[in-house]
Amino acid sequence: MTIEQLKEIYLDQKSAFNKKQGLIDRDIDLSTYLNTSQVVVITGVRRSGKSSLLYLISRKLQLKDQDYIYLNLDDERITSDISVFEDIYRIHRQLYANDPVFFLDEVQNIPGWERFVNRMYEQGLKLFITGSNATLLSSEISTFLTGRNKTIELFPFSFAEYLRFRKQDFDINKLTSDQKAELIAAFNDYQKTGGFPLVVKEQDMDILDSYFKDILYRDIIARYKITRLEEIKQIGLYFASNVAKLFSISTLQKISGIKSTASINDYLNYYAQSFLFYYVRKYDYSVKKQIFNPRKIFAVDQGFANRIGFNFSANKGRILENIVYLQLLRKGLEIFYYTGKGECDFVIKLGMDIKQAIQVCYSLTKENYEREINGLLEAVKEFNLRQGFLIVYDTDIKPNLIPDNIKVIYIWQWLLEK
Repeated sequence: MTIEQLKEIYLDQKSAFNKKQGLIDRDIDLSTYLNTSQVVVITGVRRSGKSSLLYLISRKLQLKDQDYIYLNLDDERITSDISVFEDIYRIHRQLYANDPVFFLDEVQNIPGWERFVNRMYEQGLKLFITGSNATLLSSEISTFLTGRNKTIELFPFSFAEYLRFRKQDFDINKLTSDQKAELIAAFNDYQKTGGFPLVVKEQDMDILDSYFKDILYRDIIARYKITRLEEIKQIGLYFASNVAKLFSISTLQKISGIKSTASINDYLNYYAQSFLFYYVRKYDYSVKKQIFNPRKIFAVDQGFANRIGFNFSANKGRILENIVYLQLLRKGLEIFYYTGKGECDFVIKLGMDIKQAIQVCYSLTKENYEREINGLLEAVKEFNLRQGFLIVYDTDIKPNLIPDNIKVIYIWQWLLEK
């Protein structure tokens, strides 16, 4: 790749970057990231809107063309060599004769990127970078940028962002019957399609197939040079089909045919580092027991469970639980599940203590009332909490039958509460 070719790519990319339209503000307070002198690192699953967030940041900083460099390193035309950074810096200086703000997209594709970023930081330049692999970013940052970076983990749209993108606005405290019906209909769509921006825009769940394959083959198989393709794919399909369920290493060995525990653990790590799946541990006062107990699996977007998973039409409750988990994750909370005589879907740890207990139930009925309520009450008692939360899609149970220390709240209401 010649300098002239790189210059053309740079100008092409900047032109496309400036043409972004129809973007919404994400539910992230950007003020501390705009004003910091540290390197801002935006991580998250592919196609969650990291490039769009870079554009929104550039607008909020009121940057003109000559003020910044935008370079998407996922472009197949760009050679994977660290010299590309110095070349693009030189091109910008020749074009505009000033020092830029850097927007570097998918930096993990260029080995050694952190050395250039660190050097620019030392020169006092402002940098925003994105990446879709947590392992590479964290290992490289820990070597060169410890104490010099602030991180944003970006997810597909929350329900509030989903509504904003669709230009639907509701005041949940002032809903007419028609507005409530419209809001529930919107949530029904959201729990099916998920929140990837392009999927929402196109209303096309076929896109999720290509996303899953892209993450699997580019971020995992190619990056880690995996040769046993079918085995790791089977684990991914199993996870997508079993969100919000417990799994163990022995279960994964059976469904994949992999005998090596070390290999299974490697594959689990690869999926986690690509932000595709998350694992929740059982809360225990013993950290050792937390490690060895079965974990719960959750997908980065419920659309994957609906599209990639098998026979999921009867499992709306687990989709609902996945949605609740992602909302808790967006808030940066430390999340566990709890089991005693019964089970509580989520307990939230703040500092050294459990501060909140949450149960998720699609439809609270006479048939499942005792199981759902008793599991939540047990967690409330165990952790000496004032109140537990039961999040539902609907309920047949009259309010006067619910214990005073249990608050039942509809999922759409909980997701939209400030």
